[in-house]
Amino acid sequence: MFKRSFMRAVLTGALVALLGLAGYWIYQRSRPPEPQAVPEYDPATLAGQRPDLDVPFVSTEYDIVRAMLDLAGTTADDVVVDLGSGDGRIPIIAARDKGARGLGVDLDPARIRESTANALRAGVGDRVTFRQQDLFVTPLGDATVLTLYLLPEINMQLRPRILGEMRPGARVVSNTFDMGDWQPDARRNVQNSNIFLWIVPARVEGRWQLRTGEGEARLTLRQQFQQVSGTIEANGRSTPLRDVQLRGPQIAFAADLGGGSRRFVGRVDGAAMAGEGWQAARIGN
Repeated sequence: MFKRSFMRAVLTGALVALLGLAGYWIYQRSRPPEPQAVPEYDPATLAGQRPDLDVPFVSTEYDIVRAMLDLAGTTADDVVVDLGSGDGRIPIIAARDKGARGLGVDLDPARIRESTANALRAGVGDRVTFRQQDLFVTPLGDATVLTLYLLPEINMQLRPRILGEMRPGARVVSNTFDMGDWQPDARRNVQNSNIFLWIVPARVEGRWQLRTGEGEARLTLRQQFQQVSGTIEANGRSTPLRDVQLRGPQIAFAADLGGGSRRFVGRVDGAAMAGEGWQAARIGN
């Protein structure tokens, strides 16, 4: 009797143990895999793999990042491109806090891995992309907000591409360093750091044929970035334009047309500009 009870207990215990092992095996097979840890940056391991960098990586303080995005008026309609994106915080915060889409480029593969992992942790992996790429060959045409924390000479090398590739009205924000004689449209000081904003101006220099309901005139415009001056020829006389303002594609000026002064407000679109009651077409440089 004792032997039968003992054997029954042993068999029962073995069965319970087997059922437990089977349940644990099923649980392990059905549970989602643990996320893989991103390898930490190890200069010794990656020695010889890192490219020479034009600008050393120095992270931007989070308060300065937010101030840069605010100064640019960043919204969910924007595409934010960060050249030299480091750990990715600027595109990530633009996506997380402003709803924008973002692209970060950096030459350092370790930073690309780090920033990609940071975007996933922030829940914006579907809105932000990071690319290992030379900033000097990165296309700028789709960027509506360009963020920079580079060096003065790098900014100056990028300046012709910014003016030539980015659309009028796009915004450029730089931490600490300016653009030489291209004066900023706005600036702010945050934590003893200067932040500069430029709005890419439309190209308006040259000769334009102006048409209004009262007749025609000829405009000659001279341009230094967003600073514009010029003259208008109407009814056989030439007079200077007054109070000329250019902000992105938006232009405004006052002119004398013989019958008195008139204020013109309109928008530049390539070789044409127009406003209420007037239009102009480019006729030469």
